[in-house]
Amino acid sequence: MTNVTRPRILVVGAGFAGVECVRRLERMLSPGEADLTLVTPFSYQLYLPLLPQVASGVLTPQSIALSLRRSRKYRTRIIPGGAIGVDLKSKVCVIRTITDEMVNEPYDYIVLAPGSVTRTFDIPGLTDNAFGMKTLAEAAYIRDHVISQLDLADASNDPAERAARLQFVVVGGGYAGTETAACLQLLTCNAVKRYPRLDPKLIRWHLIDIAPKLMPELGDKLGRSAQEVLRKRGIEVSLGVSIEKAGPTEVTFTDGRVVPTHTLIWTAGVVASPLIATLGAETVRGRLAVNPEMNLPGHDGVFALGDSAAVPDLAKGGDAVCPPTAQHAMRQGRVVADNVIATLRGQAMRPYEHKDLGLVVDLGGKDAVSKPLGIELRGLPAQAVARGYHWSALRTGVAKTRVLTNWTLNALAGDDFVRTGFQARRPAKLKDFEYTDTYLTPEQVRKRVEGAEVPGQ
Repeated sequence: MTNVTRPRILVVGAGFAGVECVRRLERMLSPGEADLTLVTPFSYQLYLPLLPQVASGVLTPQSIALSLRRSRKYRTRIIPGGAIGVDLKSKVCVIRTITDEMVNEPYDYIVLAPGSVTRTFDIPGLTDNAFGMKTLAEAAYIRDHVISQLDLADASNDPAERAARLQFVVVGGGYAGTETAACLQLLTCNAVKRYPRLDPKLIRWHLIDIAPKLMPELGDKLGRSAQEVLRKRGIEVSLGVSIEKAGPTEVTFTDGRVVPTHTLIWTAGVVASPLIATLGAETVRGRLAVNPEMNLPGHDGVFALGDSAAVPDLAKGGDAVCPPTAQHAMRQGRVVADNVIATLRGQAMRPYEHKDLGLVVDLGGKDAVSKPLGIELRGLPAQAVARGYHWSALRTGVAKTRVLTNWTLNALAGDDFVRTGFQARRPAKLKDFEYTDTYLTPEQVRKRVEGAEVPGQ
């Protein structure tokens, strides 16, 4: 008798794309058709668009971390760790587990959805002195840090130090940067009322971006509306400006200004996960080049989607690729799952096509700008659309209940401005939260898979 093994489907990444793919595979495949494995450092799906609200204390961290282990009906095996290399020829994924062991995980079909990491540049002092806003830990840490700056300013008798503690710089005029600056400015504006010794006028927020427009995807009118909201709140918006160098107590802008500050938040875009570079395959601006079916040309059974894949945008045509947004990632996840199943069953795959539904930007409080289906909205109507969209996109009823409860409590009772004690440990900056130096080179992956010792590993 011969042993018949089930095909092994390996999904890398538990973001919007990866989780949607896994859940659909579980629903559409019978238990005996394939073995499903998911590689992720954390056993939850992070609802990334709401991170600024965690940083500002409107939402608790747990409310946007959707557990992958909560339901008993799911049968996917979860490997706690990160994929650090893929050998396409041998069909092996190299994984560094959370116990710091390296294991080779063979597969028959692989879905690459490792997401993205913060894009940085060779700016002196940037990774040593800037905070990121890409992970749940970073958002929670930034909240602690911002509140601690108020405490330290209140405790200081040095006017210069006090002024530096109360200046905050956010780099990046996209959605993440704009929402982060807007939400955290509201936090400090409300919190300073509880500090009688501090002059509210000393609190200054700077939002800078090298681009000539704020959130250009919204269009000129809504972009200007968002900029006007920020300026009315006292946030200084500087466009066509970036960072020349960053120090622990001051930041130098490219226009020559030197801003004394202990808080630099870097949100100037994202790049594909370094995992993509380990494949040695063709890329488009760092994202893996795939066909409309999200299959890697020349490699049957290899699929890529989400932030790490340059998926052709058939709705726009030409050379356009899908933007790295949640609405595309979720829909791509479902199509990739169908295409994996089609390949498994010898059926035809279908291309991915989706017309963008619009954009929403929550500026905190009663302020927002939204463009659902091309309709421009501002103020409370835009806020209702923004929060309604995010609420409906949450995957579980438990998450929806937690988020709605948090929003209601915050609207009725406000914030307690409590910090949780992260500042008691050593400072943690951008370089400490995204482990971009752990990935292997294609040569190291090959040696690892062939059984040779990889130097330094």
